[in-house]
Amino acid sequence: MHPILTDIRLVTFDLDGTLVDSVPDLAVAVDAALDALGLPPAGEARVRDWVGNGSLKLMERALAHAAGGPPGEALLARGHEAFLEHYGRDPGSRTQLYPGVRECLDALRGRELPLVLVTNKPFAFIRPILSQFGLERHFALWLGGDSLPQKKPDPAPLLHVAAHFRQPPRACLMVGDSRHDVAAGRAAGFRTLAVPYGYNHGEPIRDSRPDALVDSLAELV
Repeated sequence: MHPILTDIRLVTFDLDGTLVDSVPDLAVAVDAALDALGLPPAGEARVRDWVGNGSLKLMERALAHAAGGPPGEALLARGHEAFLEHYGRDPGSRTQLYPGVRECLDALRGRELPLVLVTNKPFAFIRPILSQFGLERHFALWLGGDSLPQKKPDPAPLLHVAAHFRQPPRACLMVGDSRHDVAAGRAAGFRTLAVPYGYNHGEPIRDSRPDALVDSLAELV
C-alpha cells in the first residue's frame, strides 16, 4: 500500500485524464460541433490541451481557436448544445482505461474503502463511460460538473463528499491529473495524489506540488 493511503478513509477520483483517456471521443464531438457551425476542426492534439474545466469551457476554447477570438454568448450556446448532442450519441466508444486503473479500483474496493468520482464532465455522461468498463458499482457516489453550483478547482464538491460520508477532510484523498484537482484537494483539506499522463494544459503536474505522484495508479495499492 502506498504511504499516502495511511489513515485515509475515503478516496475521491477524477475521471478524464485520471481513470480514462476520453479525448478521442471528446475531439470527435468538438469537431462535429465546429463543423455544424461552419468552422474548421480543432483536432485531437489541441483538444487534449483544452480538457479539464467542463464541457462549456472546452467549447469556449475550441470556438475561440476556430473563430480567432472569444465567442459571443449566442455562438457559445449553439456550439455547446451541438457538442452535447454529438457527444451524447457516443461518449465512450473510443475511450480507454489507463493501465493500472482497474487493478487499483479493484484493490481499494476489496479493502472496503468508499470510492467517489468527482469530475467536471456533465453528470449524464458518467454512467455510460463507467458502465462500458463495468466500473459503475465501484463508486459509492458520483458528482458531475453540473451536480453542484461549483466545480473543481473550487473545493465545494470535495467538501460535499466529505460531509456526505461524515469524514474529516484530512482523512480523504483526492486523486487526479490536473492542477485543478490538486488545487481543489488542497483547498478542501484533502491529501492529494496526481498522475502525470493526463490532461494538464501542457504543464507538468509536478509543478502543482501534489502530496504524492505515481506513474500508474497500480502503485497506489
